[in-house]
Amino acid sequence: MPLEMRNEVFITAAITGSGGTQNRSDLVPRSPKQIAEAAIDAAKAGAAIVHCHVRDPDTGVPSRDISYYREVTERIRDSDVDVVLNLTAGMGGDMVFGSTDAPLPYSQAGTDMASASERVQHVAECLPEICTLDCGTMNFAEADYVMTNTPGMLRAMAKMMTDIGVRPEIEAFDTGHLWFAKQLVSEGLITDPVMVQLCMNVPWGAPDDLNTFLAMVNNVPKNWVHSAFSLGRHQMPYVAAATLSGGNVRVGLEDNLWLEKGVLATNAQLVEKAVSIISSLGPKIMTPSQVREELKLIKRAPKSK
Repeated sequence: MPLEMRNEVFITAAITGSGGTQNRSDLVPRSPKQIAEAAIDAAKAGAAIVHCHVRDPDTGVPSRDISYYREVTERIRDSDVDVVLNLTAGMGGDMVFGSTDAPLPYSQAGTDMASASERVQHVAECLPEICTLDCGTMNFAEADYVMTNTPGMLRAMAKMMTDIGVRPEIEAFDTGHLWFAKQLVSEGLITDPVMVQLCMNVPWGAPDDLNTFLAMVNNVPKNWVHSAFSLGRHQMPYVAAATLSGGNVRVGLEDNLWLEKGVLATNAQLVEKAVSIISSLGPKIMTPSQVREELKLIKRAPKSK
């Protein structure tokens, strides 16, 4: 693969995620106010896009509460900082089986299976420029939990996102997810320009060794815009790897809690470190307006209540 870096690279800051990280670092934002403030700080540090989940403010447990998404959206939109908003649509596809001796019925603790319209409702109301579409079903490293996204569900969600004018960010955790994403594009359910996030080292998807990463990159069509990250301690090496691959970059507390060994990070600190790495390689850091122009994004206020 030839070395073909972009002249300009955008950074996505993944602010809080839906994992159980809230009890591992007190810097992981929980409330809508904290999430919005962390997103704004990340934008000031150089992130053109902020990717947001929401959590219960008291427990930190991941949530699908539309009022939390609305508050995050309104706080970001009402600030004096411009940033592209990317809301998750990954929640609501969570299946936890019972024991290996009795896998059914599903465990009520952790299972959250919602309809396509429910999973996209907050997107339709908050109107971010981008929302994520996890393009497949996958075992996670959490006992009997399965991230569940059937082809029928993904077709329905992709159409809804496209119809309301929000750009789907394809999240690919393995090569088969890219294969199905191409199918969605061929069916006209996702339109150009196509945006894909290569999610590396998420157990048990694609590991982050360079051979696997190159296989993922080589499966991305040349006219798509790709970004990449690695979960955990290789987050910063992947800032360089993603840039060198001709892609864009994602960092943030969703994927990694540490600035360096023994030092917990903020989202803004991770973005600042990514800016330094990218700039040292040569590309310029893109602004939100440049990202909107490249990806044909529409900045809108959330719908009135």
